[in-house]
Amino acid sequence: MAKILRDKSVLVMGLGKFGGGADAALYASKFARKVTVTDLSSREALPQADVLEGKGINLVLGEHRESDFAQCDVLIVNPAIPEDNKFIKKAEICGALVTSSIALFFQECKGEIIAVTGSNGKSTTTSLIYHILSYASKQKCIDGDVFLSGNIGNLPLLETLPQIREKDKVVLEISSFQSEQLDKFGLGPWAAVITNLTPNHLDRHGTFENYCNAKKKLFFNQPEGGVSILNSDDVVSAGWFDELSKTRKTLLCSSKSIPPEITAKFNLPGEANKSNLAAAIAAAEELGVDKVSISNSLPSFKALPHRLELITEKNGVRWYNDSISTTPESTIAGTEAFENPVILIAGGYDKKIPFYEMAKVVSQRAKCAVLIGDTAGKIKELIEKNPKNRCRVHLAESLENACLKAWEEAEAGDNILLSPACASYDMFESFKQRGEMFTQFAERITNDD
Repeated sequence: MAKILRDKSVLVMGLGKFGGGADAALYASKFARKVTVTDLSSREALPQADVLEGKGINLVLGEHRESDFAQCDVLIVNPAIPEDNKFIKKAEICGALVTSSIALFFQECKGEIIAVTGSNGKSTTTSLIYHILSYASKQKCIDGDVFLSGNIGNLPLLETLPQIREKDKVVLEISSFQSEQLDKFGLGPWAAVITNLTPNHLDRHGTFENYCNAKKKLFFNQPEGGVSILNSDDVVSAGWFDELSKTRKTLLCSSKSIPPEITAKFNLPGEANKSNLAAAIAAAEELGVDKVSISNSLPSFKALPHRLELITEKNGVRWYNDSISTTPESTIAGTEAFENPVILIAGGYDKKIPFYEMAKVVSQRAKCAVLIGDTAGKIKELIEKNPKNRCRVHLAESLENACLKAWEEAEAGDNILLSPACASYDMFESFKQRGEMFTQFAERITNDD
């Protein structure tokens, strides 16, 4: 790793919303002759700027300069930036090595990597695997320490590298963009897990087939002796079994195969979370964790922030934050996780994915839907067109107004559920900010009532 960066002029393109670019810049600064970060955002929007400058890292903010790309030896690209970007092409033409944080990490990591990808449930499955392995490690059931990182944003990838030994396990959440970045160098994890595949990021990938192929690349680059874990309840990824099993150990897991005594100790609601658990169990068992240890670890596992997270309850009404839901399928899973009536808050940035199936479920399962953002009108029309529609639909200009309307509609026994089915970028910086604001509004409304 140091050889790739040592005494080189390194350019980091895009700091990113979750610190990945800063991690890459700080790591490169230990080896490189010169490190420059270029980002289109202003300095005020980048809280990492002062820290980077304090380490002698050059900042080019509010613009990209062609000269920086023409003169760098190594370009580290944020996964959100498409490969056909004109500045990336400039660097390639001028002879730079174009790479990424995730590729640098895989090339240097000494431990066993367990990578989780998919459309929905990635973060929960990743965290479940980490939780089960950490419990087993503390109980001395397996050797080594356990690390959690990747797209889930827990630990900085590259800054963590010096701590990881050969006997350690590293659990990563991997996006389709990161999978493509790994494929460029023929890199893959020891264990690859996929939760499911539904249309997502079509604004970037163009077609569902392209999106699926980007995810699939993670599996075909696994090292010898690796294992692939597929969800038999997901038609698309389960269809990869025959092809993958020819060259590596390949397992099919299902929510229906979890022993009842293990399910009884699992606190998260809904069939989708059982699928996440099934994948986590399969991965843990491949790493030598027995069923007793797995079962004993589960009662202490809690829902992640912004993932069907119970926020507050008043007058018999529960508020749930599922802001991580950025696809229609995840909103379907969230809506179907409850037996009691649901008042759904949904809508947001339009990623050009279809809402027909979600609208069909919402029209029959939700008591009321309050819609916000760019997609609000589109979703409203689809819900009301359903001949079996039983859902009242309202439009709201803001998330705060949506929360007020949901509270106005709620009765004892109802669940108010923020599960947007869309990205947040039309109204918020991230799904985290959206979830945090929902939490603030829910607590204020219930306290003021």
